[in-house]
Amino acid sequence: MAQPDAAKAPPPRRRGGRGKKPPPRRVPERNYGALDLGTNNCRLLIARPTQGGFTVIDAFSRIVRLGEGLSQSGRLSDDAMDRAVGALGICAQKLKRRNVALARSVATEACRRAVNGRQFIDRVRRETGIALDIIPPQEEARLAVLGCHTLLGPGDGPAVIFDIGGGSTELVLVEPDEETPKIRAWWSAPWGVVSLTESEGREAIEGPDRLKAYERMRERARRGFARFAEWLPKDRDDIRLLGTSGTVTTLASVYLQLPSYDRRAVDGLKVPTGSMREISTLISELDFPGRSALPCIGSERADMVVAGCAILEAILDIWPASELGVADRGIREGILRSLMMRDGYQL
Repeated sequence: MAQPDAAKAPPPRRRGGRGKKPPPRRVPERNYGALDLGTNNCRLLIARPTQGGFTVIDAFSRIVRLGEGLSQSGRLSDDAMDRAVGALGICAQKLKRRNVALARSVATEACRRAVNGRQFIDRVRRETGIALDIIPPQEEARLAVLGCHTLLGPGDGPAVIFDIGGGSTELVLVEPDEETPKIRAWWSAPWGVVSLTESEGREAIEGPDRLKAYERMRERARRGFARFAEWLPKDRDDIRLLGTSGTVTTLASVYLQLPSYDRRAVDGLKVPTGSMREISTLISELDFPGRSALPCIGSERADMVVAGCAILEAILDIWPASELGVADRGIREGILRSLMMRDGYQL
């Protein structure tokens, strides 16, 4: 009987040796947590590393107004601390339920400024088991950049990334680099949506001269950014702007006329800055019921959003980009990326 043609026979299977490709690295099912307690919000993300990134498996966000009244008293009020501890208790339950192997929890401006900030941190540890780290403004800015810089528009010129918080606003000047942009300058201004609202007073913001109140807040924010403005390059042929904050995502939702907030529609959106100014003017002219009636603002954000608009316009005054990039990501994502990269993941 004739033997089969050797050329047509299938090659023998190789069981080892140099020609065999190594199997793809199996990502262990290890969960990471990132908690950001700000002046206005308490936010948690729990995620699992995947090839080249991570997948969010749980999240939590609640407006707690931790810094309410802080600008007048210099202290965190009992009611504000109670609200925050209640939200942090829910976060602690989620971290435990999801078997989080490694987490970082940070607190920002309200705890930095309050004379009883450290006592509050101790209370949180006792009652929830969460160890909050009060981070300096520079670390806050670094984490925000790390969390959202991938949404910067294409270009070789400088960019400004900003985060309008409850008690402060962080501005960062970056330049392109191979992976993460290089931070050339950063500034933390003492004006956020809570502190600026309280500096003007709700009566003035809601009164018949509300437009004058709005202009005063805008000018106050602009003065707060004056030193940072001096560091900005004079040659601005190719400038980019990216914002990560509740103010920016809320205004983007109004721009899109969304009936309810949709992160997928907002995160990564590019909005003409002229449209953002028009929306800011509209909001500054409305009273509280009028603002509350706008979808994606509602009564929870209606009292603070005016100050947010004033801060945004002050930023546009010093860095007049043609469009604004919108990021629904920031400090928490920066924490997750830093924790995972420290463990050797390529993100």
